[in-house]
Amino acid sequence: MASLKDLRRRIGSVKNTRKITRAMKLVAAARLRRAQEAIVRMRPYAYRIGDMCAELARGSDESHHPLLAVRPPKRTLLLVLTSDRGLAGAFNSNVNKVALRWIEEHRADREKIVLHVVGKKGRDFFKRRDVVEIGKVHTDFIPEVTLAKASRIGRELVAAYLDLQFDEVVLIYNEFKSAIQQTVRSERLLPIEPASLDITHEILPAPSTDTLFEPSQGEVLDSLLPQHVNIQIFRAALESVASEMGARMTAMENATKNAGELIKLLTLKYNRARQAAITTELTEIVSGAEALKG
Repeated sequence: MASLKDLRRRIGSVKNTRKITRAMKLVAAARLRRAQEAIVRMRPYAYRIGDMCAELARGSDESHHPLLAVRPPKRTLLLVLTSDRGLAGAFNSNVNKVALRWIEEHRADREKIVLHVVGKKGRDFFKRRDVVEIGKVHTDFIPEVTLAKASRIGRELVAAYLDLQFDEVVLIYNEFKSAIQQTVRSERLLPIEPASLDITHEILPAPSTDTLFEPSQGEVLDSLLPQHVNIQIFRAALESVASEMGARMTAMENATKNAGELIKLLTLKYNRARQAAITTELTEIVSGAEALKG
């Protein structure tokens, strides 16, 4: 049985832990509010540029732009978005498991799968398992996500695809639903196909044959399609950050509640042990007094 001193020390330790988890919950809640505002502002633009590219892709073929070229998917680049820090519940493990399952399902029909990871947690997860080649690891991308950082990654992916290093690029990330719900999504980023751009799940009208391109169709696609790739990476990164903050806030709230319950349990155990010690001392005193009388 633990001594009173040990119980007091453990109660103090759990109280300190509860203070930390409560503070982390408040910080995550503040960051979640900002991240949620950012993704709400970003989604309409990202969806509309996706719809625009979908319409253009329906009326174009690979001869109009190389990013529209669909090749047999023999070499795949997998971009996985995780975080640099833990204590966020199942946020990182969920996206890592989906990526691992994707690799296992497609390993047989792919000649090569290369992993590009955003965040240290994804890097550590796949480095321990050594199931696929890890290409680049981006640890300076989060939590301060900017369009410039997303564009840098987007340019690397577009360049690798245009150089025929890969036949497709797949993006895996956590989509933000609410503070308590995040959904792991897998999207084909390259090549740009009409079906893969149906982000809003709406049936878009067929492109008009009267569409005019100024200055030319090639120049419009040269400007729009790489920008679309950058925007979708930026949107996915904002979704991932908001999901991380929501998962961390929920995890810290649960940890704070559990710490409170553990403190109550330890306090009850401490009071019982102290009462037992007092009763033992009183019994010894009474027994000694009775012995002196006899």
